[in-house]
Amino acid sequence: MGCVRLFPGVLPLTGADDTETDDEARQSEAPATAGGGNSEDPGGTRRTRGGSGLGGTQPPGPSAGACPRRLLLKAEDGQLSLSSFDYEVSARVSVEAEVEEEGTVLVSGRLLADICRALPNRPVEISTDGVRATVVCGSSRFTLHTLPVEEYPALPQMPTATGTVPGEVFASAAAQVAIAAGRDDTLPVLTGVRIEIEGDTVTLASTDRYRFAVREFLWKPENPEASAVALVPAKTLLDTAKALTSGDSVTLALSGSGAGEGLIGFEGAGRRTTTRLLEGDLPKYRTLFPTEFNSVAVIETAPFVEAVKRVALVAERNTPVRLSFEQGVLILEAGSSDDAQAVERVDANLDGDDISIAFNPTFLLDGLSAIDSPVAQLSFTTSTKPALLSGKPALDAEADEAYKYLIMPVRLSG
Repeated sequence: MGCVRLFPGVLPLTGADDTETDDEARQSEAPATAGGGNSEDPGGTRRTRGGSGLGGTQPPGPSAGACPRRLLLKAEDGQLSLSSFDYEVSARVSVEAEVEEEGTVLVSGRLLADICRALPNRPVEISTDGVRATVVCGSSRFTLHTLPVEEYPALPQMPTATGTVPGEVFASAAAQVAIAAGRDDTLPVLTGVRIEIEGDTVTLASTDRYRFAVREFLWKPENPEASAVALVPAKTLLDTAKALTSGDSVTLALSGSGAGEGLIGFEGAGRRTTTRLLEGDLPKYRTLFPTEFNSVAVIETAPFVEAVKRVALVAERNTPVRLSFEQGVLILEAGSSDDAQAVERVDANLDGDDISIAFNPTFLLDGLSAIDSPVAQLSFTTSTKPALLSGKPALDAEADEAYKYLIMPVRLSG
């Protein structure tokens, strides 16, 4: 590949969710033949100088937490692009670069990511010679095997742009909703986030059958009459949203018929990701959210969270935390008389009837974290029906209707 120069710390790594190791990659790929690690430069030597991989922090990308099996680096037209594809998720990121010689090289994504995470924040030089690529940064020098570029699959075509949303709004919404998605791959529909587009409104929703999270936000559609529904893998959506927060806006591209059918694409800040859509749809959920309540409790979020964490210390696995709301106070309890017990009192405002209810403490804490508000509002019908959790900017303010977290209670014996 050619010679490229970047500022330190800006070499981005990106990849689809494929965690095969470098040894496994070499076993599954035929090694490059002697005399040429790349069809563009048989037997030649190519060099690239770039930035380090953020010096010990995980390099950003649409699949943080997993590295691609193979990573394609391409230097041309003043850009260095890195791309990966695992036949489900494709990703590509480009940065401006001073290109001295153009070229392409294919290497182990996991190994390159591990190397870049460990490099100091100094310029990086990458060069290839036959079947090997060399990475030099300061006094560090690494040599990697290259893989046959001609066997690398072409990335899928990006669907047509559907609209744009501010990057921070998109990242916040994805995080608030993905937290309620299921993790059981035997129920793939529940591992997705439903994206519904109606004109200038986008609604994200997810459920694992024990809670339901819904977030609405406004955006700028390409077509004011746009209407579409897609089910996107929650992990891919969350990782992509995190990777795109550095940009001012994110473009969503949802395929219809024609090019990119069955895909959704995200683009922003020099990054582009596509993923295949999940088949099916979530259960009809809007009727699950009650509109009338017998009791509404308002509690400051921070002390509520700390109290739940403390009493949950004595709650055995799969046992709930019990909440008893009375006028002016919330009593939290966990444990049993035959084992450890915990009790704590927290100030709370209650409008309506006293109520005792129990929740899975992890699900409750997930919701309190997701509302991202100084004040939490819990609305109840009965102790055996789902409760609605929402956030408030202040004790005397109206609840934020943009995000709703519906949580099922745990039935108490007796």
